[in-house]
Amino acid sequence: MTLELAVAAALFVGVVAYALFRGADFGSGFYDLTAGGSRGGAELRTLVDHSIGPVWEANHVWLIYVLVMWWTGFPESFASAMNTLILPMLLALLGIVLRGAAFAFRKFAPTLGQARLYGAVFAGSSLITPYFLGAVAGGIASGRVPAEGRGDLWSSWLNPTSTFGGVIAVGTCAFLAGVFLTADADRAGRASLAASLRRRTLGVGLVTGAVVFAALVPITHDAPTLAEGLRGRAAPLVVLSGLCGVATLALLLRRRFAIARVTAVLAVAAVVSGWGVGQYPWLLVDELTLRDAAGADATLAGLLVVVGLAGVLVLPPLVYLFRLTQSEAWSEH
Repeated sequence: MTLELAVAAALFVGVVAYALFRGADFGSGFYDLTAGGSRGGAELRTLVDHSIGPVWEANHVWLIYVLVMWWTGFPESFASAMNTLILPMLLALLGIVLRGAAFAFRKFAPTLGQARLYGAVFAGSSLITPYFLGAVAGGIASGRVPAEGRGDLWSSWLNPTSTFGGVIAVGTCAFLAGVFLTADADRAGRASLAASLRRRTLGVGLVTGAVVFAALVPITHDAPTLAEGLRGRAAPLVVLSGLCGVATLALLLRRRFAIARVTAVLAVAAVVSGWGVGQYPWLLVDELTLRDAAGADATLAGLLVVVGLAGVLVLPPLVYLFRLTQSEAWSEH
């Protein structure tokens, strides 16, 4: 394996991790938004706060990791992407900031009206942030980011591939969050809440699955290089995502919530990995390959050392944190 491929693989591991962990975090905003009124939705909103409270800041680690790896290992492509896709990136950043602030302020709001306002900002930001990040991925995957200079500031992310990318990002986040929240509610002994979340998650899963496979048609015309990769080398991952998605729905129907979390994670990971494998060897599709975009060998080697150190110093505490929040003891508090 070449240095640039090893660094790209390490970078993409961060992309998948961000999609999974931050995705489940973002998706909780959909259920917060649709929970109902102050009284009717209080139980669900309390569950959302309880589920994501310990991890919502920790999940920023993956985005920072991805941006630093991309900027350092493949600087030319990073500069081109930031110059071209600066608008959706800024909107996503705005969503991240507003979401975090609203989530914190809602707990200490002095009036019900302010709590509702902060809740609406939190929920709305939870939807727009993954949408714009998905739009960024769509702009890159459709070949709208030039290797040098700056592409069109509007058409680079206002196009069919970016639109479907954004919608799929929102849907997969909501589906993943729904599976985890349902399992959390069931583990905490809240049967009625688990049943309500189960119905919503089934609906979200069906709609999202339909959108994922419907998107293959416009992507064929709008992003032919990606479409060819999805039909070729990435086809097993596309099939795997479909099978895992169906398995998750079946497990939800049978109320096997703990196992459903595993298949849901696999479904989302397969979707994201399918995009990466389908796009390979391009970093900026039709513009810049991994080999051409890579920085100096010494820089790439240094990045791999840093990745190894991060695996030793950062990963174990994160694993312990997530394991703790999924324990029976945590559910009882």
